[in-house]
Amino acid sequence: MIYFLIYLFLEVIITVEIASRIGGLMMFAEIIGSALIGIVILFNFRTTLISNIMELKERRISANGFYQRNLLSLLGAILLILPGIFTDIIAILIHIGLVGSLIISRFMPKYPKQNQSHQPKDDHVIDAEIISDSPALR
Repeated sequence: MIYFLIYLFLEVIITVEIASRIGGLMMFAEIIGSALIGIVILFNFRTTLISNIMELKERRISANGFYQRNLLSLLGAILLILPGIFTDIIAILIHIGLVGSLIISRFMPKYPKQNQSHQPKDDHVIDAEIISDSPALR
């Protein structure tokens, strides 16, 4: 409950301060514009989810990265839809982090492909053959 009150306090203070500087009409336009961007992100979430599933299937991202991308994308979209400057700032920071992680994952795969013919030999393994004198095996 205390966290919600802190959030609400910060939201009101920041929104009133920004609205007094840019004016009521621009504040209205910012609220409508950020809500439309959030709705577009939600409409495109299906294609983003399919893309993330394919990257997970190809082992280019980890399961944790898959969860983070999808949940953070949804959270950012919902925060953009909610009116207020503070929530928009948080949503923009979330999406900037997601874009950064997408760029990094494109160039640095989490799971490098292993070449089966050049596996390193483990010196701690002892090869042994067990020969039984049992007549059933003869």
